[in-house]
Amino acid sequence: MKKKAIIDVVGGNCGPSWAYSDVVKDHFFNPRNVLQDGEAFPADGSGVVGSPACGDVMLVLIAVDPATQRIRACRWRTFGCASAIASTSMMSIMLTEDSGMPLSRAERLKPEEIIERLGGLPDRKFHCSVLSHYALRDAIRDYRTHGGRVS
Repeated sequence: MKKKAIIDVVGGNCGPSWAYSDVVKDHFFNPRNVLQDGEAFPADGSGVVGSPACGDVMLVLIAVDPATQRIRACRWRTFGCASAIASTSMMSIMLTEDSGMPLSRAERLKPEEIIERLGGLPDRKFHCSVLSHYALRDAIRDYRTHGGRVS
């Protein structure tokens, strides 16, 4: 009996399914809070992680309300796979929902929390959520170091 090929997210014949959740697919095809070309985003902190050599590079920009120390806005750019894009998109939602996440909580955000909100990621794609949370930590460190002025 001939086994049927499984079609992956991009519509190609990729062999066994990676089992992306509908949430991952939605955030990949419709990413939220992406920094648009030419957008003047008033960032208070920025973080960049990754390497073009390994394939994933992420930029995370945050705007912080100085009175409440909550992240009031987040923009990002990611060069990478569907999991990397979806992870960064979901993280940006988590940071800005409910009047913004306090910086003290954002510093403790774990990759597993991002994956849970995405409805899971393939095991071999766990590092994508790790990169997004590292970029966030760098952005928060940048905010604290430069007093809210991106260098």
